[in-house]
Amino acid sequence: MMLRVLLIAWLVMSPFAWAEAMSIHQRFDQILQSSVVDGAVDYSNIAKNPNFAEYLKELESKPTFHNQPEALVYWINAYNALAIKGILDGRSPRTLLGRYGYFKKAKYRVGGRKISLYDLEHKVIIPMGEPRIHFAINCASQSCPKLLSKAYTTDMLEQQLDTNTRAFINDPSRNRFDRNKKIAYVSKIFDWFQEDFNQHAGSVQKYLSRYVTDPSLAKDLANEQYKIKYLKYDWRLNGTPPRAAQS
Repeated sequence: MMLRVLLIAWLVMSPFAWAEAMSIHQRFDQILQSSVVDGAVDYSNIAKNPNFAEYLKELESKPTFHNQPEALVYWINAYNALAIKGILDGRSPRTLLGRYGYFKKAKYRVGGRKISLYDLEHKVIIPMGEPRIHFAINCASQSCPKLLSKAYTTDMLEQQLDTNTRAFINDPSRNRFDRNKKIAYVSKIFDWFQEDFNQHAGSVQKYLSRYVTDPSLAKDLANEQYKIKYLKYDWRLNGTPPRAAQS
C-alpha cells in the first residue's frame, strides 16, 4: 500500500518524469516480448538482437531516482538483463563452481558502478525492504521465478510484484502442500531469504498464507500448522541456450 501511495504522489507531482524513466527500459521490454514465452527464454534470439547491447550500455550510467518504486524498477530490470548477459557470456549457475563465477566473480558496469549479481541482489535490491523482489529477479534457472515477457514499469510495479508472488507460491512445480501430513514442500528461496520473510510477516508460513489461493490452507499456514521442508533447487537453464553453447 505504501508503495502505491508513493507512486501516485510522485506521478501527480512529476507528470513527465515517468515517461523519462520508462524510456530506458523500453528496449528491454521489446526484447523480452520477442524472446520470452511463459518464462522460457530464447537466449539465441536475445544474443542477435542489437537492442540488448544498447540497453546494457544505457544501464552503465549512474541513474537519478525520484522514489523507491523507480529505483526498484531500474534494479530489477538491470538484474534480469545482467543475468541474461551472464549466460550469453558463457557462464552458467548449474554447478557449484559455476554459481561462484556466475553470481560473485563476474562483475558488470551498471548504475555507475561495477558490481556482481550477488552484490546487486544483496547490497542494492534486498536492502530496499521489498520481499516480493525474490519472485521478480531471475537467475536463468528452472527453479527461479519465471522471467516475465515484459519489463517492469513504475506504473505496473505493484501489480507485477503481487501477481508474480501469487503465481510463484501457487505453482505446484515450485511449492506444494501435503494437506494430510501438514507438510509444506517449498522453494529453497524461502530458506535462503528466510530473514526477509520473517521480518515482513513473522515467519515463512505466515508469509505464504498471504498469497496461497486456498482459504483453508491460508488459515492453517497463518496458524503455523505446517512443517516446512525445502525442495532441491533445479539449476538447469530456463530456456534455449545460445547456439554457440549448443554446438
